[in-house]
Amino acid sequence: MPPLSLYIHFPWCVRKCPYCDFNSHAVKQGIPEQAYIEALLTDLDQELLHLPEPRPLNSIFMGGGTPSLFSAASLENLLQGIAERIPLASDCEITLEANPGTVEAAKFVDFYRIGINRLSIGIQSFNDQHLQALGRIHTAADAQQAIAIAKAAGFDNFNLDLMFGLPQQTLQQALEDIDTAIGFQPSHLSFYQLTLEPNTYFYRYPPVLPEDDDLYSMQQACQQQLAAYGYIQYEISAYAKHGQQARHNLNYWQFGDYLGIGAGAHGKLSLQLPDKILRTSKPKNPEQYLAGLPGNREPIATEQLPLEYVMNQLRLKAGFSRQHFRQMTGLAETALQPALADCLQSGLLTEEADQIRCSDRGWDFLDEILQRFYI
Repeated sequence: MPPLSLYIHFPWCVRKCPYCDFNSHAVKQGIPEQAYIEALLTDLDQELLHLPEPRPLNSIFMGGGTPSLFSAASLENLLQGIAERIPLASDCEITLEANPGTVEAAKFVDFYRIGINRLSIGIQSFNDQHLQALGRIHTAADAQQAIAIAKAAGFDNFNLDLMFGLPQQTLQQALEDIDTAIGFQPSHLSFYQLTLEPNTYFYRYPPVLPEDDDLYSMQQACQQQLAAYGYIQYEISAYAKHGQQARHNLNYWQFGDYLGIGAGAHGKLSLQLPDKILRTSKPKNPEQYLAGLPGNREPIATEQLPLEYVMNQLRLKAGFSRQHFRQMTGLAETALQPALADCLQSGLLTEEADQIRCSDRGWDFLDEILQRFYI
């Protein structure tokens, strides 16, 4: 069976950001912390009924929304409840997403004490003008203070989230954000372009963004700066020091299994290869989730497995091997044809020592590659 992870969704934020299309809801009358923790553990009980055999969790990721709005005591009860229900690998990576408000940053010592060993801090920018344009509730000073507090609390494994292509952002300002982030020596950086997603305020009322040529220049210059300081791009928007890749996200991209609990959470579970690989989802609305409304469980059609697999694997610079495809899907490698042969012949993909990956050209035209795998 593939490796197993656990994703936990916390759907509340202080305020909904205008670019955000995640399942997040502004807090109106407080957060029902205890009720939500109990609902999460009940949800996990139901998920574990479907596991064909016991498997330890290699990683836990608490995302949102803003999970750091919850108290350390509530998260400790959650982690203890998880450990009572399913074994954790001895080196289990436990990540918490956090925003840099100073009140939340003060909790970092307690988060570390209860066993959370990795933080992902939503910085977005170190420029107050850009933070205001993005609707963020923190300032650049708050962001820098939060990182300093996290490091002092003991977190040496942490990710910083940064965006580029912001309204009125210049190349120099994008590089300044990168340089400031590097100065804190994070183990990992997520660096991605602001996009206008449907069902967001920015999509309905789009801000003026940099031109495409300027966006490309920003991306190239910032990537060169990251590489110069030892941050290796191993995925489309992920950069890490050697050996510090996000284990939880790697499991997604390598087509591993993950249980998803919480309002709007998604999961993938291999019950039998290749005809019983399930996608799961939970009700998005927090009230409906707390009321116990059931989620959905649907098998991935066997003929769609090659696309599902390459859609994840080709996000990685390392690509995939034919053996790994067989192992994770239960299909013969002939199921990748004729799309694989077409992409190799056209130079969009390369193969060396049984490792198939995007060429430099293919990396820029990933959507075109995936189109060839559509049935």
